[in-house]
Amino acid sequence: MGRNLQNGERLRPVDLARGHGLSTQAIRNYEEAGILPAAGRTPHGYRTYTSLHAGALRAFMALVPGHGHRTATSIMRAVNQGAAEDAFRLIDESHAQLLDDRRTLQAVESALRDLEPATAPEPGVESEPAAVSGPGGTFIGPLADKLGIRPATLRKWERAGLVRPRRDPRTGYRVYDEADVRDARLAHQLRRGGYLLEQIAPLITQVRAAGGLEPLQAALCDWRGRLSARGRAMLTGAAELEAYLRERG
Repeated sequence: MGRNLQNGERLRPVDLARGHGLSTQAIRNYEEAGILPAAGRTPHGYRTYTSLHAGALRAFMALVPGHGHRTATSIMRAVNQGAAEDAFRLIDESHAQLLDDRRTLQAVESALRDLEPATAPEPGVESEPAAVSGPGGTFIGPLADKLGIRPATLRKWERAGLVRPRRDPRTGYRVYDEADVRDARLAHQLRRGGYLLEQIAPLITQVRAAGGLEPLQAALCDWRGRLSARGRAMLTGAAELEAYLRERG
């Protein structure tokens, strides 16, 4: 819906909905959620909207691709409540998360560049249990703390085949050697990138078997593209939100 509406022009829910492929119920839901300002009412109780509501809807729809539905909702609710600073803080946090995700991608790429074929065991050769004091050997608690996750998550990853810790022969505790730590780090970073366990497991299996980077190149390229698209969507959302803020005065 364009911006050529006159300020006094009245719009029905269907008028707002049609321009964005939404249902009229969605428009009512957005109003109840605070995404749109409160509607006016006709003498018969029917909702009426104006160009201001159209601007709010455009801003929200533009914010969603870059910030997600929940954050976009919180941003619009804050603006409509007159708490613009809260909205700006939410936007800043979302940008900070995007930057962190970019750094995570760079960390994954850096980690993969450091992989060497020698780290993959030869087929059919069983590795001896690693000693706790050996290079890179660590228990589940310290590794979980290092990654910022719970030990239960590492156990879940183990069941999914993402990590393969050995057991200390004396204590029975899980011991993660350097290759296990690498696999756990890759799994953690790919999870941050939005990949599911069932998507990550075959990638790590292929990396172990091939000892190379090729299996992850397509995934990393897709991840990079999604981050770029998210960044551009944030620019579009910012422009629409600024237009809405100007219209609100």
